[in-house]
Amino acid sequence: MQIRKIYEYALQREEEGKRFFEQNAERFGHAAAVGVFKNLALEEQKHIEFIKHQLKNLDQDDSTLTSSGEEMNDPNFFLKKAESELIDQTVLQSLVPVLPILRMAYLIERDFAEFYRMAAARVEGKAKKALELLALWETGHENLFKNLHDRAFEEYAQMPWGG
Repeated sequence: MQIRKIYEYALQREEEGKRFFEQNAERFGHAAAVGVFKNLALEEQKHIEFIKHQLKNLDQDDSTLTSSGEEMNDPNFFLKKAESELIDQTVLQSLVPVLPILRMAYLIERDFAEFYRMAAARVEGKAKKALELLALWETGHENLFKNLHDRAFEEYAQMPWGG
């Protein structure tokens, strides 16, 4: 598969992911939970810019990979932040009604990570590095949503019927 087509496909998926996070942020009843989705939408925008940069580099023979911030270099940045700042009992209870959204977010991020890993296996050089980096970032998001989903589901399982 041609690297340009991989990046173009990735760009479309990242834009869809950003819209998903923006649209679903408003479904949460707790400000901290809304913040998680809004922050992830911002993170997806960084991925979009990174991919656009890679596409531009294809035309200019620029071999630099640009990433910015701690969150782009640590795949568990958002999971650690969520655990340290917002995952308390009230937030978990507010997430119970949106368990299907958390599950969908987890599956989206898992699919992104898998796509990037598979694409990286088909290319070499700077494209391989860029795709491996994207896979690493998406794996961090996948871990975050798996953790949020599982903890909210555990909270739900402990609630009396009818929530």
